Amino acid sequence: MRNAGRGENKSPAFEFHWTLGPNPGAAPDNLQTYAIIFHDVENSTNKTTTDTLHWSAFNIPGTAKGLPEGLGPGDLSDGTRNGPGIAARGGNPGAYFGPGAGPGPIHHYLFEFYALDTKLDLPANTSREDLLKAMDGHVIGKAAYYGRFHAPPAQ
Repeated sequence: MRNAGRGENKSPAFEFHWTLGPNPGAAPDNLQTYAIIFHDVENSTNKTTTDTLHWSAFNIPGTAKGLPEGLGPGDLSDGTRNGPGIAARGGNPGAYFGPGAGPGPIHHYLFEFYALDTKLDLPANTSREDLLKAMDGHVIGKAAYYGRFHAPPAQ
């Protein structure tokens, strides 16, 4: 519940590690930034094939060894930009919005981590589609982490 939307709604802490197969490795010399996309793969938004985007962040410095818990909203002092997601609707500065399963017994949430060879020249209110287009051709590493969230029982 610490990271859930109905709980403390704090973004989780993450550590970045490079591996080559099962062996630890060094980050590529051309690593410039990281980007994260966090979404609920069970929902469809507005009767489309698009799932629910909870949060994204980009231009996380390539020198970062991870992210602390509880990132603030908007643009951060290290250059990290909170991008599109539920909390950014209506022109508000982007911010993490944790799991909060809607209809259905279980929802699967996916964090996608991208290592990029560029800094993205995008406004914070960009769309997920434009974020993905801007990253295309610049991804030098990718990882994913997923978890399940059980919907609360009906009252």
